[in-house]
Amino acid sequence: MIQSRVAFIGGGNMAEAILGGLLACGFPLSKFAVSEPLPARCDFLQSKFPGLQVVSGPEANRLAVNGSTSPSKTAAMIANGPVHINSTASVDFAPAEVVILAVKPQVLKNVIHDLRPALQTHQPLVISIAAGIETSAIARFMTEGTSFKPRDMPPIIRVMPNTPALVNEGAAGLYATSDATPDQREIAESLLSAVSKQVSWVENENQIDVVTGISGSGPAYFFLMMEAMEDAAVNLGMDRETAKALTIQTCLGAAKMAQSSSDDLKTLRLKVTSPQGTTDAAIKAFEKGGLRELVYESVKAADERSKSLARELGGDSTSPKL
Repeated sequence: MIQSRVAFIGGGNMAEAILGGLLACGFPLSKFAVSEPLPARCDFLQSKFPGLQVVSGPEANRLAVNGSTSPSKTAAMIANGPVHINSTASVDFAPAEVVILAVKPQVLKNVIHDLRPALQTHQPLVISIAAGIETSAIARFMTEGTSFKPRDMPPIIRVMPNTPALVNEGAAGLYATSDATPDQREIAESLLSAVSKQVSWVENENQIDVVTGISGSGPAYFFLMMEAMEDAAVNLGMDRETAKALTIQTCLGAAKMAQSSSDDLKTLRLKVTSPQGTTDAAIKAFEKGGLRELVYESVKAADERSKSLARELGGDSTSPKL
């Protein structure tokens, strides 16, 4: 179990899921702080995780990273208004050793600009789950307009999670910059494993675009397939509630078989497909309709959109975006 103190910059759904998964795994609440700008969201997080250090306000991001070993100084910040802090949690907490950037990609640049002195001072591991922004762009945000050099700033790990992490069934792809140590990679993997059943490293950052096309966007593909199956059953005379229940359980059962079997996916399919049987008729209809080509073009479209988004959000002509 990692013992690092973790600061979440952004307290949205994915941050909530990761935090909840870590706490369920036995990580102590005192190791975490969350900076969240929306008061209603702060209230929600404090009610869901009593005692969690949640901070908001113009200086909240820096406080979450810098920590506060001076309760009197923190009290003065609260009194003067730049920081709102959870009164049920300790105001005495150490600087962050891991910073998870869980904000919208459109605001990431400004967030990093605000955090630059804290990142340079404390050198925490930076983990970004902001969609579509490459590590090269994040590194540039850390140094542009300053005297800082890239070597002055901490290592970066970019993560592409997916929405099933919200129910602790996620799949995540990770990419680390070359200056990330094995221990830091292990920390990132431990954090994501709390909500992801599959955590896979890629050695080339371009492969994060492929991760996006497979697992990042992938849940929507399966939802569409299930939607189509449900509609087909309804059109053939079944009530929608039954059609939905059978479709979902079939999807879940097939996935569990694929996970537990030593057979590859093709072999599993063939075992279900008796020649001249009902499944064979359905598979032939899929093949005639060009299913494989359509899936390839769909995954390729997501991959290409990821690359173009990186260029837009990264702010130069060499980066991607999701």
